Amino acid sequence: MLAVACALVLATQAAAETPARRIVSMNPSLTRILVALGARDALVGVDDFSARQEPGVALLPRVGGLYDPSREAVVALEPDLVVLVPSREQRDFRARLEALRVPVLALDPVGFEQVLDSIRALGARTGHEAEARARVDAITRARDAVRRATAGKPRPRAVFVLTRDPLFVVGRGSFLDEMMGIAGAENLGAALAEAWPRASLEWLIAAAPEVILDSDSDPLPAREYWSRFPSLPAVAAGRVVAMSAGDVTLPGPDLDHALVTLARALHPDALPPDPAP
Repeated sequence: MLAVACALVLATQAAAETPARRIVSMNPSLTRILVALGARDALVGVDDFSARQEPGVALLPRVGGLYDPSREAVVALEPDLVVLVPSREQRDFRARLEALRVPVLALDPVGFEQVLDSIRALGARTGHEAEARARVDAITRARDAVRRATAGKPRPRAVFVLTRDPLFVVGRGSFLDEMMGIAGAENLGAALAEAWPRASLEWLIAAAPEVILDSDSDPLPAREYWSRFPSLPAVAAGRVVAMSAGDVTLPGPDLDHALVTLARALHPDALPPDPAP
């Protein structure tokens, strides 16, 4: 029994050290990181959202989504690694995969540093450590440059709207909350004490944001939508800014570009064309 247990431990260690060659990604953020690091060829299957959002993986087999992952579809692809976010919705799915001895790497890129950790971890598991280091270095350089550029400037009271109806905003502890602070804003949504809280319109009106950052995918332009609430300081001052959801709200490999985009939305004159030192 002891010999069998030792053999399993050694096999697990060897699997972790050997770069994964057949990966199924169950999360769009992790998919984008893998593609950015040069591990696209290792992907053999992706979740439905990744297939819709990432042109480079659109033709790969789909294995379901957050609420309907297909264990059968994943197993049929014979992956040597499945990457996912340890959400409540996929807890049972993960357990079933692990019961079948399918290697699973669970990453949770909620906070800013957790996103960087996810980039490092995927680089290590795919043999792209150098690419991961370069991406993390670029993000940290941009973070430091944006922080310097916005230091000492007035910090506008801002709300980052993820969806309008129902109203979800950026709350406390998320990577976007941290990035808003780095980019020189006071995130009013942090008062709601969750990473991605649902809010009410009454709360938003009472909060009286000076800037509204809006990433809703509705075709109605952000300024037109919020113009129905002229009492909001952001509306009165013309500081409703449409944000591209794919460019800013994904906790993936492009946080350097997202930080610059946020900083320019909050402090249009703060940054040179290239803020990197």
